[in-house]
Amino acid sequence: MSAAKAISGNLFGNDPAFQVTGETISVLPPLPLAGPYDYLVPEGLSVQPGDFVEIPLGRQTQRGVVWGKARGDVDPAKLREIYGVLQAPPMADVTRKFVDWVSAYTMAPQGAVLRMAMSVADALEPPKPIFRFTLADPAEGEGDGESSLRMTPPRKRVMAFLRDHPPMEQADIMRETGAGASVIKGLVEAGVVRRLMVTPPSPFDDPDLDIERPHLSEAQERAADMLCAKVAGDGFSVTLLDGVTGSGKTEVYFEAIRTALEAGRQVVVLLPEIALSAQWLQRFRDRFGVEPALWHSEVGQARRRDTWRAVADGSAKLVVGARSALFLPYANLGLIVVDEEHEHAFKQEDGVIYHARDMAVARAHLGGIPAILASATPSLETLANVEAGRYERVELSERHGMAVLPSVEIVDIRQDRPERQRWITPTLKKRLAETFAAGEQAMLFLNRRGYAPLTLCRACGHRFQCPNCTAWLVEHRAWGKLQCHHCGYQAKAPDSCPACGAEEKLAACGPGVERLYEEAVETFPQIRIEVATSDNIAGPKAAAELVNRVHNHEVDLLIGTQILAKGYHFPMLTLVGVVDADLGLAGGDLRAAERSYQLMTQVAGRAGRGDRPGTVLLQTADPSNRVIKAIAAGDRDAFNEVELSQRMTHGMPPHGRLAALIISGKKENEVDEAAWRIGRAAPRGDGIVVLGPAPAPLSLLRGRYRRRFLIRADKQVRLQAMIHDWLSKVKTPGSVRVQIDIDPYSFM
Repeated sequence: MSAAKAISGNLFGNDPAFQVTGETISVLPPLPLAGPYDYLVPEGLSVQPGDFVEIPLGRQTQRGVVWGKARGDVDPAKLREIYGVLQAPPMADVTRKFVDWVSAYTMAPQGAVLRMAMSVADALEPPKPIFRFTLADPAEGEGDGESSLRMTPPRKRVMAFLRDHPPMEQADIMRETGAGASVIKGLVEAGVVRRLMVTPPSPFDDPDLDIERPHLSEAQERAADMLCAKVAGDGFSVTLLDGVTGSGKTEVYFEAIRTALEAGRQVVVLLPEIALSAQWLQRFRDRFGVEPALWHSEVGQARRRDTWRAVADGSAKLVVGARSALFLPYANLGLIVVDEEHEHAFKQEDGVIYHARDMAVARAHLGGIPAILASATPSLETLANVEAGRYERVELSERHGMAVLPSVEIVDIRQDRPERQRWITPTLKKRLAETFAAGEQAMLFLNRRGYAPLTLCRACGHRFQCPNCTAWLVEHRAWGKLQCHHCGYQAKAPDSCPACGAEEKLAACGPGVERLYEEAVETFPQIRIEVATSDNIAGPKAAAELVNRVHNHEVDLLIGTQILAKGYHFPMLTLVGVVDADLGLAGGDLRAAERSYQLMTQVAGRAGRGDRPGTVLLQTADPSNRVIKAIAAGDRDAFNEVELSQRMTHGMPPHGRLAALIISGKKENEVDEAAWRIGRAAPRGDGIVVLGPAPAPLSLLRGRYRRRFLIRADKQVRLQAMIHDWLSKVKTPGSVRVQIDIDPYSFM
């Protein structure tokens, strides 16, 4: 309660949008609760909509946001008073509307969504004041104590220093003069030095809008002009910036960002892997002369606090972040950019389950501002919205400058077989050798971390499985461990089989990037090789160091997973080998083909981005697969047409709607019983198909048993209302969790 501040005045001022009955209000705490609670406002306390307040909740003191008028469903005599108002900028009306909208759409509790907007508790505390010291002014009656003060050498040094400098902080004075804190304190007590309290400056500098922009091609100029017109138009719009890899999409939407900043508005740019986007951040610094405000999991707590407050008071002009940056309390948001809008990483699968691209469009609509979705491989949902006229499209069909798109070749591994226990075909090996001989760089892509995805015993057939998940343990030979990539469980790699005791019978099955590295070292012992995965490139610093090494040609061959597919620009990288192009195509995942096409296209786009032509080799056992053929032909439109046609035939998104229910718990029999009860109450009718319950592909995850329902509905069906009515008829035990995933992307 120490941070609470009472402000006198009329309750809610003259805000016409907020009407109250008497002196009661509703407050929403950031807890997984269905809605706000009613409270009384103490006499003499002024409260405004969006104010952060301290409230009693049970036996605890909790913080929340003034949400609206009192609901009136509790006897006023039983209501408790709020403690006070916190010294933080109030949450804007549009942010509160956004919380309500996300809650209604995702069917998550309002308080759980609010928690994402109040993710930094320390930010609600007033910033610590900064004190600076200066000489007292005798003309104002100060400094009378100097004549009677014994001037020791340290005091003389401090006085001399302050005569020649503006007000300084104590630490700076001590460092420059060698005086201790007691010396400065004595001078203040004697009245010869004044202590001044100053408001802490914003940690973020304003972008420099006068920096000369790089030269844009005619196509880029046209695209930039269209986007800037949308920003200047001061209204809601969604524009797809559809450009091939290397076409300069970033520089184009930088122009739109500049237009928004010139108008005094804030901008947020969402990136799928902000912690790994070292090159993007450098390009931003070059373009605007400052660091953007970063928001992602690698940012420290103190910096998150400063960023949250700077966003709320408007001093952070541009935020670059992961999907959670969308929920920051912007004071004056004017533009949202979603880069690589097709990326699966924008889907949050835990807690409040949402897709940041779709929520970005909703936030733009609520705020009456433009949104830009950028991609070389747009999602089918976005393309369907373009075709329906809901979104506009700006196209960049050629690479910028002298660069051209790489040629793509298919390598049939049934004919061009690698050696036993090897995964690089003779053709790819030959091309790699030619690339290194020419002084150029290459990349091998395999979207599988570790050394091998499965370890088994050749004597008894035992397979090493995670005890907490329905998943094999992945060998990480560099660590000497077996690891589950779903829950993080680790075990020391054994010397013998735990089932039969056999020694020297454990076999690594299949390749991961570590095994590919081992093969590359044996094949090309003279070249410099780096492995890049989320295991060893875990943050911006590591990513920046890797980028510098590649740019300085300290690396000849990169071996990595999908983190290398996201926007990196290496001018001397001319060959990309996709070691297993079939990985990800199998299974019953609705979006498997689309996701594989997008990923391999993005990986292929790393080749030939400079003035040397690039080549991509796709190693596959199924060269007739339509995804492989579409990538080789460079015919995105043909692939999308077939994929959309198949989706339409089966009523799947974007032509229909999907939702999933995931029932989970620690006890399998309780989960099965709850799933059976929910299934018995499942809705039936035209335009609705309910599949399940069925064990999830990962039927055990992090120690919880899981069952799934999949609901397919026609687009006109009010899906959320139907699910709410369905689940309201079924009681489940508290030990069983029911999660709702609207528009699921994962089917595991």
